[in-house]
Amino acid sequence: MPRGQNLLSDFGLILITLVAEDWSKGAVWPAPPEIVGHDALSESSPVPRKVILDVDPGIDDAVALAIALFDPRLDVLAVTATGGNVDPVQATSNARTIVSLLDPPRLPRIGVASNDVLLPERGPSVHGGDGLGGADLPLARLHGGHPAEKVILETVRAHPGEVTILALGPLTNLSRLIAREPSVAELVGEVVVSGGTAFGRGSTTPVSDYNFFANPGAARHVIREPLTKTLVPLETTSQVVLGFDMLEQMPDESSRAGVMLHRMLPYAFRSHRQLLGTEGICLHDVVTLVSLLHPELFERTTVGADVETSGELTTGMLVVDRRPVNRWQRNVDLLVEVDVGAVRDCVLRGLDQAARCTAL
Repeated sequence: MPRGQNLLSDFGLILITLVAEDWSKGAVWPAPPEIVGHDALSESSPVPRKVILDVDPGIDDAVALAIALFDPRLDVLAVTATGGNVDPVQATSNARTIVSLLDPPRLPRIGVASNDVLLPERGPSVHGGDGLGGADLPLARLHGGHPAEKVILETVRAHPGEVTILALGPLTNLSRLIAREPSVAELVGEVVVSGGTAFGRGSTTPVSDYNFFANPGAARHVIREPLTKTLVPLETTSQVVLGFDMLEQMPDESSRAGVMLHRMLPYAFRSHRQLLGTEGICLHDVVTLVSLLHPELFERTTVGADVETSGELTTGMLVVDRRPVNRWQRNVDLLVEVDVGAVRDCVLRGLDQAARCTAL
């Protein structure tokens, strides 16, 4: 026998002997690598968070939808429209158009905005007349739909305590639903609100943002309700300013998401410069979405708060009890600081993910 073969035989005999000894001692041998990997993946994969996006699209609402619909950590059960940045009919049309264009693997239910809401008059908007910067997106293939309040009610009843409502517009839908069905408050897991002013530094008025100013009664109603609430105020979302370099970093037009972004965001930059005198843009609702996905990037404080509904100069103002000895019950978590660079990165990664999932 050649010398090499003799050495291999001796090695094989030694290995068999070692295995037999370990087996006799009760040793447990590991599963094959691919089985271990599969089991570990199954155990570590988080269950997507069930959410309803209540929107008044809005360029920033549209960008938030593009990110949320393709984030594996979210299960978007419904997109409900409300009047705000645009009138209720346009809000519903925009929501349908955005979801139809993006065409996610699982289509959310669409909730139709109530058409009997009286919105305050407003001047030129950074969102443009149609809310989407004149993007001229393809007409929606989605039609029909139930009233937004009905969609929210049926969704939270189907998943009691599990659904987070991401409220990115005026709080009309949620307020009306709670007024009609007070017990629904117990079924909602959490409400994350884009709106309010933590320190009275407003946009629509000197002390109020548009979402609270558009329906201050609804804002007060929701803030006072015994819901688990997180409020992302204007001063916090305004810390994240996206510069012109975003236009170079966002996905190109080889995806449906990229097409939508390239038709909307240049308008947003122009309108911010013309109307606000700023060189960058603030996507307030997108920052609010990131706060849901990455709460560790925000500083949180629990406060007692209410909303002014009848002040001649202060309607829609979020009033926070900051007295040395608080007299008001603490009823809302307020996000007051943000890791700006990390949030910017999250936004760009979210848009890249949406582009990959909507490649043409």
